[in-house]
Order: sequence, then C-alpha cells, then structure tokens
Amino acid sequence: MCRVRHPSSPSNPPGPPFNALAARRLRAALGMGPEHVAHGMRVSYGLPYVTPDLVIAWERGMTAPTNAELTALAGILWCAPGELIARPRTLREHRMARGVAPEDVARVVGIDLRSYLRMEETGDWRGNERQSAALAEVLRLSLPDFVAVTGREERLAELLRSATTIRWQGYVRPVAKVAPLDRGILEEVLQELHEDYQGHMAATLSWGGGSSDSQETGRAFLEAIVENFWAAVRKRTG
Repeated sequence: MCRVRHPSSPSNPPGPPFNALAARRLRAALGMGPEHVAHGMRVSYGLPYVTPDLVIAWERGMTAPTNAELTALAGILWCAPGELIARPRTLREHRMARGVAPEDVARVVGIDLRSYLRMEETGDWRGNERQSAALAEVLRLSLPDFVAVTGREERLAELLRSATTIRWQGYVRPVAKVAPLDRGILEEVLQELHEDYQGHMAATLSWGGGSSDSQETGRAFLEAIVENFWAAVRKRTG
C-alpha cells in the first residue's frame, strides 16, 4: 500500500503543480518501471516510504510529490525539477514554482501574512493597484497569468464573448481595464476575434440554416475565447 502523507503537514509541505504526464514519459524513455524509481528514491535519497504504488499514484495524478520528493524524483529520472512542474494556475502554485515564501510575498506586496494566505486559499485576490503590480513583479507573472491569479479571467471571458458576438468597438475600454494592453493592439485583437467568429457562424446564417458543424465550431470558439485572445495578442507582441 502506498503511503500518502497529509498535504498540509508542516513537516511535509505540498510541492508545486506536478506534471504527471512528463514524469511518466521520462520514466518510460529511460526504460524504468515504477519499482525502479521507487527503489532509487529509497536507496539514493533516503525516502523509505516510497513504493511503486506511490510512484504510480503520482503518474496518474491521484496525488502529487512534495518538494523533497519532487527533487528526488527528478534525480532518479535524470532531469531538472522544472521538467516535472506543470504550468502554474493559482496564486499559490505560482509562488511555489518561483520558490518564494509566503512571508516574502506578503512583505513585498504590503499585506499582512494572514490576509495574504487567506487570499491564496480562497483564490480571491483583493489587493489594490499598487499591491497587484508588486505581486506581478515578485512572482514574475506574465499578463495572462496575472489576470488569472487575480481572479479577472472570468470577467475577461464575459467581455470577450460580448465583444466577439456583438460590436467589438464598445468593449475596448472595458477589456483594457481587465487586461491592460496597448489600445492599438487591443483594437486589432478584438476586431480579429469578432471577424473570426462571424466567419465561423456565416454558414449557420446562410440559406438552409448552415450545418451543425458550423454551430459547434462557433460554440467551441467562444468556449476558448480567452485562449484565442491571448494567442492573438502574442502574434502582435512576440
């Protein structure tokens, strides 16, 4: 039976977001089985509780290794720890991926530690503009990541869906408040999204009502509107 210690244990703090697929691929590329990985972690890194079942649980995303376990696993798989870390999504995951203590983030941002930890736990960022800028700097957040961790992504998606399906011109300023970008770039991106969506839906509005494929394509475009938005931004900003 694999031993999984409680993730909130002070002696066993949780690790950064784990890329289970990468771990499985790296192990397979080395021609190793879970039992080989477990044996190496026990013998070479002094982790006697690691079993093949635990390694399999990591690779299936059922649980994630702690910082110490991640370092040991990377050593056994002959890779850098960063190769086993998935793209961070939450505020806590970004902080852990950068290796910054919550005390340091709270101090730099200018928020008391208890309040900061509560924001991490709930995912509800309540910092003001200055504190938000400090957060982005200390965690080296890209604009898409900043929008996500400060809880603005849902609002951005709502505005983009409206801009895409109605008139994009009226949504330049509202979108800029959520995702501060150069106005010229933002206008080009919103116009492109609007035209792309209208192109997807043109067949639906033609004689015969279009096809179900056309309608499905339009729905899929709107469901991925945030990803489509950032992709269009990257085309213009490199």
